[in-house]
Amino acid sequence: MSTVVAVPTAGADAGAPPPTRSPRPSWRAGRTRRIALRAVALLVLLGLWQALAVLTDNPTFIPSPGAVWDRLVQTSSTHDGVRGYSGHLLIEHLGVSLRRILVGSLVGVGAGLVLGLVMGTVPWVRVAAEPVVTFVRALPPLAYFSLLIIWFGIDETPKLWLLSIAALPPVAVATASAVTAAPATLVEAARALGGGRWAVTRDVVLPHALPEIFTGIRLAVGIAYSSVVAAETINGVPGIGGMVRDAQRYSQTDVVVLGLFAIGLSGLLIDALLRAAEDRLVPWRGRG
Repeated sequence: MSTVVAVPTAGADAGAPPPTRSPRPSWRAGRTRRIALRAVALLVLLGLWQALAVLTDNPTFIPSPGAVWDRLVQTSSTHDGVRGYSGHLLIEHLGVSLRRILVGSLVGVGAGLVLGLVMGTVPWVRVAAEPVVTFVRALPPLAYFSLLIIWFGIDETPKLWLLSIAALPPVAVATASAVTAAPATLVEAARALGGGRWAVTRDVVLPHALPEIFTGIRLAVGIAYSSVVAAETINGVPGIGGMVRDAQRYSQTDVVVLGLFAIGLSGLLIDALLRAAEDRLVPWRGRG
């Protein structure tokens, strides 16, 4: 007794369509869509801004985008014998503020890292220092700026102290929290292999804490940047915050809006640089 097995021929399935897969959008196409969406959103905001300026018909209340653009051209060049604003170009005002923010942030972030690391590794230091750090973090910058002026005068020193104090608490809190949250199993395993306190902190605790530390650094730089206007309320020209405060006194709303745009756009650039540094230095963020 023989069994016949039917073998399908190649021609039987020749006419059948191949299985289709849903096409995935390429990275380039996704990036193009994001750029297009942001451009459309920007155009919509500009249209709403122009409409509000026309409806109010009061440049002191809401200047038009064209008025702010004209002010940008004036403050970036010498116009009718006047150089920029208060004798300084817009880029010079912004450069002075960025230098203050850079120095203040470096001091505040450095001190916050050291303090947070000690708070996270030495329990009694955390118990003693945590209320003080929380107290300082809750204070608005203007609350202690007057005291800094009494102590250090009206030159650069109180401004740098203000930005440093504003930048310290977020980094200290983030670092202490991240160090404390390091996996106990990994720490005990490193100690069992003969690692000392510093070796365990350097090779186990800090790599685990770096993502949260970077988040604290980004917050600290943002807080320092938002405090620059307060830091430049006294003798702040040249400086973008001082320019804004001076324009506010004379109801030059277009200069105020221009200064806000300069602060916001440069802040976006700084945050993008910090995120790029984070992606390069902490490639394991978000990975199990």
